[in-house]
Amino acid sequence: MIAGMQVDSPRSTTQRWLRFLLPSALDFFFITLLFGLSCGALGRLLLRDADIGWHIRNGQQILQTHSVPRVDPFSSSMGGKPWFAWEWLYDAVIAAIHHVFGLNGVVFYTAAIIAATFVVALYVGLRRGGSLPLTLFLLILSLGSAAVHFLARPHVISWLFSVIWFDLLDSAAQSEARDRRLYWLPLIMALWANLHGGFVLGFGLLAVYLIAGAIEYFTRPDQRVRIGPWLKHLSLISTLTFAASFLNPYGYQLHLHVYRYLSDRFLMDRISEFLSPDFHSPAQQCFAILLLITFVVLATARRRLPLAQLLLILFAAYAGFYATRNLPSSSLLIALVIAPVLSETIANAGRNANLRLWLRKLFSGTQSFSERVGAMERQLHGHLWLVVVFVLGLWACAHHGRIGSTQFINAYFDAKRFPVQAVDVIAQRGIHEPVFSLDYWGGYLIYRLYPETKVVVDDRHDFYGDQFFKDFLRVVLAQPGWDEALNKLHVNWVLMPTESTLANMLRLSSTWESAYQDETAVLFQRRVAQ
Repeated sequence: MIAGMQVDSPRSTTQRWLRFLLPSALDFFFITLLFGLSCGALGRLLLRDADIGWHIRNGQQILQTHSVPRVDPFSSSMGGKPWFAWEWLYDAVIAAIHHVFGLNGVVFYTAAIIAATFVVALYVGLRRGGSLPLTLFLLILSLGSAAVHFLARPHVISWLFSVIWFDLLDSAAQSEARDRRLYWLPLIMALWANLHGGFVLGFGLLAVYLIAGAIEYFTRPDQRVRIGPWLKHLSLISTLTFAASFLNPYGYQLHLHVYRYLSDRFLMDRISEFLSPDFHSPAQQCFAILLLITFVVLATARRRLPLAQLLLILFAAYAGFYATRNLPSSSLLIALVIAPVLSETIANAGRNANLRLWLRKLFSGTQSFSERVGAMERQLHGHLWLVVVFVLGLWACAHHGRIGSTQFINAYFDAKRFPVQAVDVIAQRGIHEPVFSLDYWGGYLIYRLYPETKVVVDDRHDFYGDQFFKDFLRVVLAQPGWDEALNKLHVNWVLMPTESTLANMLRLSSTWESAYQDETAVLFQRRVAQ
């Protein structure tokens, strides 16, 4: 043996291999979410919304033509009119995934993004000082809040970006230094603005930290030497980020379009995901519990939170109360802010002599358990199982959802929710005239029938506009003038839920006759004038 050389003992070698092979809490969390959201009945929950249908077909056109669409190709009522395909990059990616892996791949990809979002959030929460059990508990509440929007749609990418965005921004704010990591924000924005309209959240978070910095600058003159350079740096980053958002196929027109859409009161008051949450539902109750915990933590914490974090909690809470679709991002941001504060409060409570003995034992025991679990988590860094499970999932998607003879993933649109059999009939009979149907069925019809058959309407509400949907609702609800509105659209085929109001009216009309009917949908054809 050469002097000075050390030889690892068999025990130390075994320990290293165990640390590499054993799954960490991060691995286990990712694997649980990935397979929980992609396998079995839960996997089909991601296809509760048919919006993904036109995303896939649009992405296929982008890949075939190597160009981003400027006009609508799917609708007979709006065909040829200017259209902002503001999620074009997501569409291209999801179309490529669908081409290789089918709907199973679309669901698996979405589940992977959701799982990655919450695993990254757990990692960020631990790095910020949160204990593993408490941070995981808060994120499970966030997971429950986000369940209301577990859908195979591009918004899940905004969840991931919001977590990364917050971590970069808040870490730099706490150090109040010229953190070079902030230069990632313009790069992320250049990508985000081409993936999903949720990129406006990035500007909202920047505004929160700029406002907090400005308030502290003007209310704490003794700290201006420290705060001033930080504000200038953040202002520069914000300017670069805003400029990066114009790196999209539509330039500034995209920003105007997003503004007009979000400021349209008629649409905002009628699109379900933009309505305020109903707190009688489980997902919304998870958000309410998270807020109650936040209030208790803020009231009992020894240290005062930075102003930026307080404003962020207010911003996230307001966004969650304003629209159901904001619950996932809002709950994630709130959990990341309060996780380290709650962990610190629990640790301090275990040492508080003013508390009853049984309470001190409870809190100290919780803290001791958290420290042991956290120490074990830091030693497990192989992440082998994460990679193995992900590869197995891809293998299953490439083989029609099967691994051997076992069906692991079986993604399809539910025939009780969508007109699956009726669309089969439309395709079999070669009906190529436009079909009037529900807006939330439109994506499914596009997925199944385009390009042979076009829809009259689908759920791209920002594209059709409020006036169109006023006429649409008049028809669907069979309000006075419904038949004139339908005639104006030059519709000869109507596909409606079997027991809907419009279906009952069409059954009574001498102008229409039923061409097909099942438990889910009924297809009407306009009678030919004799």
